[in-house]
Amino acid sequence: MHIHILGICGTFMGGVAALAKAAGHRVSGSDQNVYPPMSTQLRQLGIEIVNGYDTAQLEPVPDCVVIGNALSRGNVTVEAILDRRIPYCSGPQWLADHVLQGRHVMAIAGTHGKTTTASMLAWILHDAGLAPGFLIGGLPANFPESARFGESEYFVVEADEYDTAFFDKRAKFVHYRPQTLVINNIEFDHADIYRDVEAILWQFHQLLRIVPSGGRIIRKADDSNIDVLVEKGCWTPLESFGLDDEGEWHGSFLDSGERRIRIEHASGDVADTVWKLGGTHNLENALAAVAASRSAGVPFNRAVDALSRFEGVKRRMERTATVSEIAIYDDFAHHPTAIKRTLSGLRNRYPGQRIVVALELRSNTMKLGVHNRSLVESLNDADLVFVFRPGDMRGELDDALAEAGSRLSVFAEYDDLVTALLDNLLAGDQLVFMSNGGFGASRQKLTMALQQKRAI
Repeated sequence: MHIHILGICGTFMGGVAALAKAAGHRVSGSDQNVYPPMSTQLRQLGIEIVNGYDTAQLEPVPDCVVIGNALSRGNVTVEAILDRRIPYCSGPQWLADHVLQGRHVMAIAGTHGKTTTASMLAWILHDAGLAPGFLIGGLPANFPESARFGESEYFVVEADEYDTAFFDKRAKFVHYRPQTLVINNIEFDHADIYRDVEAILWQFHQLLRIVPSGGRIIRKADDSNIDVLVEKGCWTPLESFGLDDEGEWHGSFLDSGERRIRIEHASGDVADTVWKLGGTHNLENALAAVAASRSAGVPFNRAVDALSRFEGVKRRMERTATVSEIAIYDDFAHHPTAIKRTLSGLRNRYPGQRIVVALELRSNTMKLGVHNRSLVESLNDADLVFVFRPGDMRGELDDALAEAGSRLSVFAEYDDLVTALLDNLLAGDQLVFMSNGGFGASRQKLTMALQQKRAI
């Protein structure tokens, strides 16, 4: 079968392409912006990629076109597919019908932590010899790819609440029909498609309605929105996780640097390990992953021990360079809660050093100004903040940012931001680039400039 994928260079759709190829199909695709690393990975798999959208890519006519949720009516290729009645479906639907059918699906949902928790769980299952399949919205450092068909019944999927496609406005995750479901947290996000948190809860309610009574739901203990969700109806056994003594699964740090962790279960099981991550948010992610792995029969001690060999996820506090004693990190955080918890973890790990943040305000929710006030508060642990402000941000943002005072600077050009960083960085600084996009290659430019400066 020939499958053509529109929007193929997104992490999710690229993963679908890899899975389709692994299943033996001929796969091609197109995207508006074809660039590494996804384009490189796909071409290495022998997948033909077209830059841009035109009707020529529909010749010869594919057996099925998988349409990404970035595509909408008015796109010339979409219009041709509809006019010519070429079979089409969404990425989540294709995944459900051709990969997930008949498997034990382990879905990781929630506003924050999906990618890291899914990566942890996939690694724990792999380390235990279970050869799971997975589709993750990022690149786990323990694997060479973000998607793998797998050799067992287990399949780990990052379950996004964003809408499915222009022709299917349900959340992606309702297609997956999980037997094991993790709900890390629920907050208001995706303001471009959801009017309020109640609209998001409605989608999560549809998800809970399809988890079988013989399955398992693992939820964060101290989350009021999850409480509201469960009150709407839940037909599946629940387990909860949290820090200290919250929930059946709870965890704690055994040192101030957050290098050693302890995970406990209400049954009395206790295990300690040393790991490479940090932050309370990652400890909660670890609790969820260990709890979920039990539904696949992984022994408790083995699951916790696997965390000691977990290398993290690309772009999740990934340390990309250290130049002139300045540590440089790449991080995907773009929601205030994620920013706050990430910086708090960094502060705990490096209490005597300055934390410098370079932040790109890029998400649709940020551009709509929904999180203006909470954004400034989320940056409290930063000593200096350099913000890139796109031209299409609303004016109320400037008033909110002004509350941060002199430690915060705003830039309209990437190069100006990089120059300002060069003028202010000191040895010992922990510099974090935070964005859910490319940040105009500012991190790479800054790293090269520091290296050149050191050479001189």
